[in-house]
Amino acid sequence: MAEAKKSVDKTKTEKAKEVLAKTREKSGGFRKEFIEFINRGSVVDLAVGVAVGGAFTAIVNSLVNDIIMPIVGLIAGGVNFTGLVIRIPNFFGTGDEAVISYGNFLQNVLQFLIIAWVIFLVIKAMNRLNRRKEAREAKKAEKAA
Repeated sequence: MAEAKKSVDKTKTEKAKEVLAKTREKSGGFRKEFIEFINRGSVVDLAVGVAVGGAFTAIVNSLVNDIIMPIVGLIAGGVNFTGLVIRIPNFFGTGDEAVISYGNFLQNVLQFLIIAWVIFLVIKAMNRLNRRKEAREAKKAEKAA
């Protein structure tokens, strides 16, 4: 009986080793594919873009909150936009009232518009440079022909 158990254990062990080898083979391929994906230029460019975008967002937030909105507030008669709220009383008698901070929403809309405007300007400048480059290449092709 002990011999039969050893034989069964050996068969299970061999099967487990085969499964483990197949798993390593698959994961090695997956790992290799992942490393190739990471090393592509577009992924690295995307990572750089996200990092720069995060830094740019902080700059725009500061521009809007610390410079533009105080000036807009002065023009609007000394209004502090972050303090613009609508208070809705709790009609059920329990808990606090609800506060809708529409001033913060206005600031976020302004931040979005500034970011969109800057992105538009950057893309417009890039398109202009690309058109100039294409025009130069076309002139070179004409001269060569």
